[in-house]
Amino acid sequence: MGCLQQHPSREETTGINAAHSEISVVVPVYNSEGSLPQLAARLDGVLSKVATRFELVLVNDGSRDRSWDVICELARQYNWVRGINLMRNYGQHNALLCGIRAAKYGLIVTLDDDLQHPPEEIPKLLEKLAEGHDVVYGTPEKEKHGLWRDLASQITKLALQTAMGAEIARSVTAFRVFRTSVRDAFANYQSPFVSIDVLLTWGTTRFAAIPVRHEPRRIGASNYTFRKLVTHALNMMTGFSTLPLQVASLMGFAFTLFGLGILSYVVGRYLIQGGSVPGFPFLASIIAIFSGAQLFALGIIGEYLARMHFRTMERPPYVVRADREGGSTTDGGHEGSP
Repeated sequence: MGCLQQHPSREETTGINAAHSEISVVVPVYNSEGSLPQLAARLDGVLSKVATRFELVLVNDGSRDRSWDVICELARQYNWVRGINLMRNYGQHNALLCGIRAAKYGLIVTLDDDLQHPPEEIPKLLEKLAEGHDVVYGTPEKEKHGLWRDLASQITKLALQTAMGAEIARSVTAFRVFRTSVRDAFANYQSPFVSIDVLLTWGTTRFAAIPVRHEPRRIGASNYTFRKLVTHALNMMTGFSTLPLQVASLMGFAFTLFGLGILSYVVGRYLIQGGSVPGFPFLASIIAIFSGAQLFALGIIGEYLARMHFRTMERPPYVVRADREGGSTTDGGHEGSP
């Protein structure tokens, strides 16, 4: 399905009426059994004030603790809580994609399961969205992470800026609200390599960001390590951008010019002085540089070929093991399709 972006109506651009808002909150869950009850309770207090109808979609991304049991308990306690249990761990963005496709209402809010994104800040995002935007990010006023996590986050945002082609990428976070109609642009997306923020750019250019409060994590430890964030950045670079191929081409061109310069120097010195240039180590170094450049370029090309191979296999981005809503449970292997 192509890009089916729908422009906001007059009512949407002039303001979101709290009495008529219908909101779906999507939360990917991984080893967060301790924070989920508090998250649901705080969302209940916030959503009941800003929406007439709302739901919480908790997507269990292969947690190793009792997260799915807690989700089932919350679904029994609150009739607006829905739990989706994935077959295994697919990654945060894949789980988000599953929840976004399952959302029923006109506005979708996404946030983490660790309570670092305060649910009480959701009305701020809704107010900004009412100004005529399609996607609004809640950017932390001051992030509560360590040095390596902050460094990895900056690397990820640089990669995301390249993939998105938009300045707003520097303000991207997992705390966001967007109009459900935007998801029509990536309704048929089936690659296992997922970046929700890049997919949102397929449906709209109306982005905005506002500063929000960011709280330290009090329960458990972060599941995003430096290695995982850098891997995610590389996936975005090679999965949604041609920049690595362009860099490889520029490097090949630069080394070719350098080789021609060295050849001109050797031939010129031979013609002027009548002798050859000694220095096998120098020539060996030049050959090593050229070989390295070729291998580097081949490695990047290989990354793209590998992704094409995965796409030809039509490997789904996620598979659902169980879907719990309103006290009922549906088991099965439903593939990741809208």
